[in-house]
Amino acid sequence: MAQLMVVLDATIVNIALPSAQADLGFSDGDRQWVVTGYSLAFGSLLLLGGRIADLFGRKVTFLTGLVGFAAASALGGAAPGFELLIVARALQGVFGALLAPAALSLLTTTFTEPKERAKAFSVFGAIAGAGGAIGLLLGGLLTEYLTWRWTLYVNVAFAIVAFVGAFLLLSRTGRDRDVVLDVPGTILVSAGLFSVVFGFSNAESRAWSSPFTWGFLAAGVVLLVAFVWWQTRARHPLLPLRILTDRNRGASFVSILLIGAGMFGVFLFLTYYMQQILGLTPVWTGVAFLPMVAGIMTGTIVANNVLLPRIGPKPVVPAGMALAAIGLLWMTTLELHSAYLTHVLPQLVITGLGMGLVMATSMNLAVSGIGPHDAGVASAAVNTMQQIGGSIGTALLTTIATSASTGYLTGRNVNDPAVLARASLESYSAAYTWTAVIFIVGLVVSVLLYRRGVPRQDTESGPAIHM
Repeated sequence: MAQLMVVLDATIVNIALPSAQADLGFSDGDRQWVVTGYSLAFGSLLLLGGRIADLFGRKVTFLTGLVGFAAASALGGAAPGFELLIVARALQGVFGALLAPAALSLLTTTFTEPKERAKAFSVFGAIAGAGGAIGLLLGGLLTEYLTWRWTLYVNVAFAIVAFVGAFLLLSRTGRDRDVVLDVPGTILVSAGLFSVVFGFSNAESRAWSSPFTWGFLAAGVVLLVAFVWWQTRARHPLLPLRILTDRNRGASFVSILLIGAGMFGVFLFLTYYMQQILGLTPVWTGVAFLPMVAGIMTGTIVANNVLLPRIGPKPVVPAGMALAAIGLLWMTTLELHSAYLTHVLPQLVITGLGMGLVMATSMNLAVSGIGPHDAGVASAAVNTMQQIGGSIGTALLTTIATSASTGYLTGRNVNDPAVLARASLESYSAAYTWTAVIFIVGLVVSVLLYRRGVPRQDTESGPAIHM
């Protein structure tokens, strides 16, 4: 429930933005901050949030994150003006950075029996992959039948259910006295991640040549390199590098980064296609994504309960990347008058199956074998990879789509609706193609990095779960 709340908040507000803009009267230039305010706070504070879970206990951190996220959502829903809405979105990001790592680390430490762990990660992986599509559907329903404010108020209902369940069912874990907060590392990585996310956000709204884009990206890279160097020197590193250096775990982090980047191409541009070309309403666009949600859930169940325990990750993740790439390449054949059932539905199901195979397997192995004292920060690293991947995908694919549209319109009548529609189609097709390239890169990387066979004991990072 908590993971669903955090993931869908990245898309649920997007559907409501036009209504919120009309109601509160903010400009097109300010509109991006409703999305960016959340992603900046969330992405830059995830590793700190994960270490706080290790420091003060996962249950306490989880409950605090739930209460804070619900309060921030209520504040945003009631916001009388643009400024308070942005403050509320930033606060959502802050408490989301506590909540998301605590949720995954609780899953890791609660479910240690192999069959139960497989079931748990199937559900969690399905939510992580499908949350964006669920956000589109829920955002459309709430905006159309209530008001845009309910896209924020709905989090209060989610949080209450999750809080009651967590309070009654989760075991309390005390503070780990062996964990010490790495203050220099926290400052370096938080500033570095902020700069990277902010830089990619500016690439979408300004240009790659803007100092606000390349300057912040360069600063982010320098700060993150300094962070890695410091982790080799610190007595109590924020992110022990042994977490990243295990081959299966490292391959999983890269897979999560790439699937996060590629997922954006599916949700954003297919949403535009179905609304602007096929003429679907926001609600029916959300409904149209449900087969992909079913594909993701099927992929996660099959991956964690059937394939991973028998053949290991090396065949599973590349197969998932290949399916996702095939689905995206097939989407490049979509035309102005394509029918949903025959030309969109099959691609959605295939892409969903592929994404489910990748998400379930990589999220499971990314935290498998982690000692309890590092569970929070390792879980935070998973969420960070997904968040950074989304930022990269947003910037790169939007730029590619815009260039394709501009290139098509050159020398043509820009006042002709048919020409404009074709230009949009060209931009979507370019985005699908490059999203497929991202998945193909994921296929190659996962083939090269994952070990053969079923995962075994990882002696450096604590007891692994024998699959």
